Amino acid sequence: MRIPPLLVSGAAVTATAMAGAAATDPESDWYQSLAKPDWQPPPSAFPVVWTALYATIAGAVAKAYKHCPEQERAALVRSVGVNLGLNAGWSWLFFRSRHLGLAAVGAALLAMSSMKLVKRVGRHSRAAGVWLVPYALWTCFATVLSTDIAVRNSED
Repeated sequence: MRIPPLLVSGAAVTATAMAGAAATDPESDWYQSLAKPDWQPPPSAFPVVWTALYATIAGAVAKAYKHCPEQERAALVRSVGVNLGLNAGWSWLFFRSRHLGLAAVGAALLAMSSMKLVKRVGRHSRAAGVWLVPYALWTCFATVLSTDIAVRNSED
């Protein structure tokens, strides 16, 4: 019995979202005390954006997997796994470990991984690659935001 790719990618993305959410606390006194830029979206925007992005990731990965030659599927799965690990890891670096500089580096690695994922997925399904472009752009934005917060709150 084969498990449908959308079920697998959906479960992986859901696990990522849950792992990240477990670490995230924008209501904490620590987070509230951080200096943040005026252009940061309000906290209520993040769950909305991430829900849409996670759904798109699950669909794009499933579509690419279906069109991916058998010999390239393991590489695709590894790329997705690394990307989702970096995705959830950012919340743990930022909110739980409170390592703002490392979180900025983690965000940059996630952005690079996301751009590579667009390319890899796009090789197997052009449409699925295009679906991931907003995710890559959002992770680039997150890198700029994380870096800005790290700089504003660095103890010289």
